[in-house]
Parts: sequence; C-alpha cells; structure tokens
Amino acid sequence: MPNLHRSYSVTPIMEALQKSMQKNTPKASSHAMWWGTLGTVRPFPNFNSEKDARDIQTALESKDSDVNTLVRILTNRNNVQRQSIAESYRNLTQKELCPALKKALSGGLEQLMLGLMMTPSQFDAHRLRQTIEGIGTDEESLLAVLCTKSPQQLKDATIAYKQEFGRYLENDLISETSKDFTKLVLAILKKEELNSKEMVDYQLIDQDVKALNDAVNGKKKDPAPWIQVLTTRDSNHLNRVLSRLEDLRGETVDKTVQSHFSGDLRLGFRTLVGSIPSIPLFLGQRLHSNIKKGSLVQGILISHSEEDLLCVRIEYRRLTNTSLYSTLQKEYKGEMQQALLALCRSEDL
Repeated sequence: MPNLHRSYSVTPIMEALQKSMQKNTPKASSHAMWWGTLGTVRPFPNFNSEKDARDIQTALESKDSDVNTLVRILTNRNNVQRQSIAESYRNLTQKELCPALKKALSGGLEQLMLGLMMTPSQFDAHRLRQTIEGIGTDEESLLAVLCTKSPQQLKDATIAYKQEFGRYLENDLISETSKDFTKLVLAILKKEELNSKEMVDYQLIDQDVKALNDAVNGKKKDPAPWIQVLTTRDSNHLNRVLSRLEDLRGETVDKTVQSHFSGDLRLGFRTLVGSIPSIPLFLGQRLHSNIKKGSLVQGILISHSEEDLLCVRIEYRRLTNTSLYSTLQKEYKGEMQQALLALCRSEDL
C-alpha cells in the first residue's frame, strides 16, 4: 500500500479551482451531480437520443461491429443522456442495449462500456460486489470505494445492491469481514456527518483529539473511538482534528495507525485517514500506484467522470509531474485508449 501521509489541509490549487468553478458555473440541474462542475464529462450539446440510438444500431449491425462509433458516442454523453439513449434504442429495436453491447464487445472494453451504461448507484453497487465475491475479499478496493463516496451515495448504492443482486450489502459485508474490521466497514457504509457545519466547534475538536489520543495510549488499544470519530464528522472538522493529533503526538496520523493497529483494521484506518484531506489526492495516488490495472483505472474514471475527475487530474499531475492523459496514452492502446482518454477528456500542461 502506498504511503498515505497527508497534510491535513486543502491544497491552494484545489481550493482556488473549487471556488472558481462554483462562482462561474450555473447551478446544476436536478439530473446532475451537485459537484458535477468538477467533472470531465458534461451533457452533450444538441443531444438527440433517437439519432444516437440509430447510429449505435448501425454500428452494432455492421460487420465486426463499428466499435469506434460505440466508444465515441457513449463516452461523450453524460449518464442521464446514456440512459435516454438506452430507452430510445429499446423503442427503436425492441431490444435492450446492454446485451447488444455485451455481444459486440469483449474483455476490458466490454466491462468499461457496460459500466458507462449503469446509473451511478448501480455502478457503485457492482464495484462493491466485485470486491467481496469469489475467493477472498479485496479489502483495499472495498475500502477505496467506501471511503470516496458521500453518505448519500452509499445509501443509494446499498439500495441498488439489493435491486441488482437480490442480497443485502450489509449482510454480505458482515459475512466477508470479521471483528473490529467489520465494525469499521459498517460504520463507513452508514457514515453520518453529525457535527455542525455552520461553525468551527473547537470544543468538539478538543474532545475528539483527546479521544483518539487516549485510545492508543494504553496497553490495550481501543479502536472504538477512532471508528466513532472518523465516521461521524465532516472532512473539514476531521482535518483540524487530525492536524492537532499530529501536533500532539509529534508524528503523522499514518504512523500512529501503523504503530497501534494491525491487519485489516490498520489497512482500514490508513485508507480512511488517507482519504480525509482530499479525495482527489487520494485517487490520484491510487491511480499512480495502479495505472496498469485496467479495471481499477476504469472504475475511478467512470465513477468520478461527472464528479471531480478534473481535480483528480490536477492532483495526479502534482504527484507525478506527468498528466493523467499522457499516462493513459502510454499505457493503453486501441479502443480502450480511446475510451479512457475520452473520459479523462484533455491534457494538463
């Protein structure tokens, strides 16, 4: 796992970008993610779902399928528009689009295009299912999804999980994890931001710092205060708490976690505290460490293309001194490269 040492404050570049986007962008429609202005995939202008459906039908019926057209259309429409295309395709052909795509495509490109056709909550549900099905649980990927989603997104994913698989996500997590790690995972799944966001609560900050510090000072380490504090506060409050904890202990929070916890619980706390300062920074690091893992790269680009992928690109550039766009050009070829570059959208000089 990469080093998750973080500075617990918003980077100046990110703060300036967020303020600029909020100031200059019209209020998003009810169909858009509330932070969609920081995404790379926007609503396609002059959108015509019937025309797109006809073009896709022609591409699918052509000899060997016109994959280039499929990729061009579906990666250049936002999710709401893709759902409209699927409906128009159904009305046009009396068939479902996803099975047709599955028949025409294969491998990683098939996985990517089918992912694009899911709603955001369906896609999150499928990513979570992939981390726990089969032999052994992929704890790192499970945590990465849970820690980078808002409370509302996790509620939506939980509902979609039941609809998609006929199973309860909470029950599956309980059966696939154990002991304190189970408690942490369930707390993240049900996380709530209970502190007031209207003002800085210095008394609560002091209380939380003391609780975290006391929990690792005794002979028997107590993870309960860490779970409680880290999953019931907003990121601004937690940034202040963790910064104060570092000052108090004279070491990074990551080092404190490594020294006092073990196994999956340590991995869980490291991932959680690593994502608190900046989710785009966390994802930039994750992409940098796993850029050759196609399914992981696809998951991040699809999931964040309408949320904050522009911010992820900036953090990736700062981390590596290379743009994400250039890296994807180097690491991937053919239609897969075309699709990933379309989601990434542009170069960062």
